[in-house]
Amino acid sequence: MIDYSRAARAPTKRTIAFAFRPARRPPYHPAVVSEAELEETEAGLVPASVGWFVMNARDARWFDKPGQGHSVPLTGYDEYEAETFFPMLGMAIRVVSPGEPTGTYHWETEQEDFLVLSGEGLLIVEGQERPLKQWDFVHCPPGTRHAFVGAGEGPCVLLCASSRQFQKDGPWGYNCADETAARHNASSPEDTQDSEIADARFPPQRETRYPSGLLPD
Repeated sequence: MIDYSRAARAPTKRTIAFAFRPARRPPYHPAVVSEAELEETEAGLVPASVGWFVMNARDARWFDKPGQGHSVPLTGYDEYEAETFFPMLGMAIRVVSPGEPTGTYHWETEQEDFLVLSGEGLLIVEGQERPLKQWDFVHCPPGTRHAFVGAGEGPCVLLCASSRQFQKDGPWGYNCADETAARHNASSPEDTQDSEIADARFPPQRETRYPSGLLPD
C-alpha cells in the first residue's frame, strides 16, 4: 500500500534542484588600468606616466657607457623614474664586448636575476669565476657579490632584473674591492656606496639612440 501522506511530504525534483542552487554572485568589475604615456626624447622613448605599455627595446632610451658597453634601463634610469613608475621591479638589458664589464663588482639588499640572451660572458661571484653561455640563468640572493664581463668572440647580451621592494627604506648595497674582479677591470678601488668613487676609472655615460645592430635579430 502506498503511503500517500509520506509521498506528499517528499520534495520534488524541482524542489531539490532549487535547494542546491548556488547563490548568485554579483558580477566582478576589475578596475581599468590606464595606458601609460611614452615620451619621445632625443635618445628614445621613456615612460611619462603610470600604467601599462608596450615598448620595443630598440625604440627605448639607451646609454653609451665607455668601457662598460651599452645599456637600456627598461624600468627607470634614476631615483625619480624608478620610484614613480616602477617601484617594485628593476629591469635592464646590457650589451658588452669581450673583456668589458657590465658594471662594478657589488652586492645589493635585493634579489637579482640575470639571463644571457646571446653571446658568452664571465660571471664573477663571491671571488669565483664562472663561464656563461646563451640561456644561462644566474640567481643572486640578497648580499651576493657579483659582476659580469663579456667573453667569447662577440657581444654578450644580458637581461637583468632586480627587486626594489626595500631599496627605498635603506642602503641599496655596496660596491666592493676584489682581486678576482680587479683582473677584469670590474673591481671598486674600495668598499663604498659612492658610485663616483667606484666607477671613477670610467668616463661618464651618455644618453644615446639605439646603436643599429647591437641586439640580435
